[in-house]
Amino acid sequence: MKIELIPLLQDNYAYLLIDGSGTVAVIDPSEAAPVQDLLESRGLTLDMIINTHHHGDHTGGNAALKKAYGCKVYAPEADAYRISTLDSGLKDGDTLNLGQSSAQVFATPGHTNGHICLYFAEDKALFCGDTLFGLGCGRLFEGTPEQMWESLSKIMALPDDTDIYCGHEYTLENGTFCLDIDPDNTDLQQRMADVRSAREQNLPTIPFTLALEKKTSPFLRAGSAERFAEIRCLRDAV
Repeated sequence: MKIELIPLLQDNYAYLLIDGSGTVAVIDPSEAAPVQDLLESRGLTLDMIINTHHHGDHTGGNAALKKAYGCKVYAPEADAYRISTLDSGLKDGDTLNLGQSSAQVFATPGHTNGHICLYFAEDKALFCGDTLFGLGCGRLFEGTPEQMWESLSKIMALPDDTDIYCGHEYTLENGTFCLDIDPDNTDLQQRMADVRSAREQNLPTIPFTLALEKKTSPFLRAGSAERFAEIRCLRDAV
């Protein structure tokens, strides 16, 4: 499966997925025009839209893309009343087929109550929306620290060589906070040097591996829901 990052809005990422069978999907299109431009430049049509959660900066392009291509929208079943374009609801434990590829669906409440992540085991790829970021995690708009910690624990149980594709380019900003929390972490120091270099060249810091995130992120290194809650509160206050 080919994965192509699409920068949208100020710091959002959508992802174009092209299966070996020719099936095409886009994950979290906040706006339609850049997605359409990319599809047309590749001579592709769109078969599926996949949303990780209901926020407008992840669903804003749904209606226009659905109108243009007649594609189906797959999104959290729990958000059916908040995503008007939804065709098929997804819930924890479901398998979503993309041509010859397939993704396992994880319920990951915390940022929102209905948030899901999609794990393509054969491609070693996790699409996690706003649950996990580079050196961070989503704000708890609807869920609790305990829910988010459980969601992050599901992600941490995946293979270390999993590539993480998240919803925003927040790594540099997050990393500045992380250095304050964990200043003696040499892995974090090296990662931040790499992140600064990438951003100076206007390059994305995504994807990153789960192994790297586990070594460098205080959010994943918290060890307990209680400590995670403390770190999340500190981050919210910045």
